[in-house]
Amino acid sequence: MKKKSIKIIVITLVLLGIIGGTLIILRNCLNKSEETKTVYTVKSEIYENIIEVSGTVSAAQQQTLQALSSGTVLGVYVKAGDYVKKGDIILQLDDTTEQYNLEKHDYDMAVTRITGSAKELKLKQTQRLSLVQKIADRKVRAAFDGFIAALDVSVGDSLEPKDSVGTLVNADYLTAEVEIPETDVAKLVAGQKVELKFASYNEPVYGYVESWPAIGQITSRGATIVKAKIRIDEYPDVILPNYSFTGKIQIEEPVTNLIVERYAIGYENKEPFVVLEKTGEKIPVKIVPYGKDYVKILDGLNGNERLIQQSAPAKSGQNKNRNNQGNMMPPMGEMGKMPSR
Repeated sequence: MKKKSIKIIVITLVLLGIIGGTLIILRNCLNKSEETKTVYTVKSEIYENIIEVSGTVSAAQQQTLQALSSGTVLGVYVKAGDYVKKGDIILQLDDTTEQYNLEKHDYDMAVTRITGSAKELKLKQTQRLSLVQKIADRKVRAAFDGFIAALDVSVGDSLEPKDSVGTLVNADYLTAEVEIPETDVAKLVAGQKVELKFASYNEPVYGYVESWPAIGQITSRGATIVKAKIRIDEYPDVILPNYSFTGKIQIEEPVTNLIVERYAIGYENKEPFVVLEKTGEKIPVKIVPYGKDYVKILDGLNGNERLIQQSAPAKSGQNKNRNNQGNMMPPMGEMGKMPSR
């Protein structure tokens, strides 16, 4: 009986020790939970008012080099990559027949001056202009200053009218046409900055809005758009005409907003404040709502501050405007209106 009593006492003491240890652990957990503070960090968010665009760039000027009449090539005076001036002859077709016709016509004109009437002479003078133009059409000339981007023709080749033999480009600047939705056309202003990104170049390239027509177009998708013209005056050599891009038209300069969860805001006499985690300092702030769970800091903070929670997110069955300290959040009307984005 004595041994049995001792055993019961030992078991009782062990159980009491376990219960006591459990209570101590629970109390420590509760104290630790009470001491745990939710902290929110003030974040910086960049807001951009932009129109997204895409397309391909074109040279400032481009000429398709092609024959205006049929004939055999007698001379090719340039090669791909050469720089030419406006009016330079690029290639010459055989013009023997045209030269003969002009010389014969000049002889007939001289006879008409002696034996013909003034009306006949005037008619021949008009006809001579046509013959001179036919000789000019046997040459392919540069329409502007630029580089021969491509040329595929040789002496002796036989060409037909409109046969294309190459391309002349003036790449002093680049242009592009981009589609602007009808809802965004009113935002356009000549000179607006455009940021372009190309797959062949890691850095952004900048241009500007040059013009847009006073009439819209309907796409195959049934959307109404306006085609605006973009100009790029400075660009790297690796960007060539017909390269594709994505980009954005900058309607306004980017704005950096300071935002934080609204639960970091406390109120004293309906005036908002925050408490810094590091020092416990209470700082008055100016705010406006920013979405459902955030506010925008207008004054009082610089960004990246860590703030101690002042109100808890509302739970089901609780007053959503009451914080965990018993303070009432002011109605939304007192905080200001949601800023347009």
